[in-house]
Amino acid sequence: MKKYQGYLFDLDGTVYRGTEPIPEAVALLKHLKESGIPYMFVTNNSTKTPEDVAQTLTAMDIPCAAEDVITSSMALAGYLQEKNPEAKVYVIGEHGLWTAVREAGLTITSEKPDYVAVGMDRQLTYEKLAEACLAIRGGATFLSTNPDVALPTERGLLPGNGSITALLQVATGVAPIFIGKPEPIIIRQALERLGLAASDVLMVGDNYQTDILAGLRAGVDTLFVQTGVTTAEELAKVNEPPTYTVASLAEWHL
Repeated sequence: MKKYQGYLFDLDGTVYRGTEPIPEAVALLKHLKESGIPYMFVTNNSTKTPEDVAQTLTAMDIPCAAEDVITSSMALAGYLQEKNPEAKVYVIGEHGLWTAVREAGLTITSEKPDYVAVGMDRQLTYEKLAEACLAIRGGATFLSTNPDVALPTERGLLPGNGSITALLQVATGVAPIFIGKPEPIIIRQALERLGLAASDVLMVGDNYQTDILAGLRAGVDTLFVQTGVTTAEELAKVNEPPTYTVASLAEWHL
């Protein structure tokens, strides 16, 4: 197997399940830390800041600092900074997205915004949707942090950000630009943060439709682990398989 200079990890289903860490993943991450091999956690969760994620992982005995995390909200803010650092943005989302947009130095407003940025919002209202629709119909570019239509919870699958985004798309007839996995935008930003070429990095994930496809689209080798969403039977039906497949990360050796 090829030796990689850096790693990208998905979170839920790869590093932990719900509130429980996956021991094999924790052991691999500790080995990477001890070996001086850099890694980043790449998550579609737009509601949390990198500090929130780092705190959660640290509590699970997983070595992580805020700078080891890139969220779909951070990637969206980075995309806006690159496209138009003077942009005015209307935001639907929670703390993670608002914080990322503000820290990027962008102006948040409902008055003639250049962009509408949509993330998961559990306090969503009709008025928020109405403002977003009017802005998009008025010419604002429509961005969404991620396309995940369902959110797994202890109650079952609940509407995710992809569902909110789909409502706005139907209401306006405008398709969004997605930033998170499976789009390559977030992966390319993670590579920039690591300072490594795509050929030197491995993307590790449990969900073929998000983690693995994002790696494939960004030109990054992929390691699929059978501890989460996609089953071995489902993986056998895909047209473009991951570079490597393991039952658990205990099978992966540096």
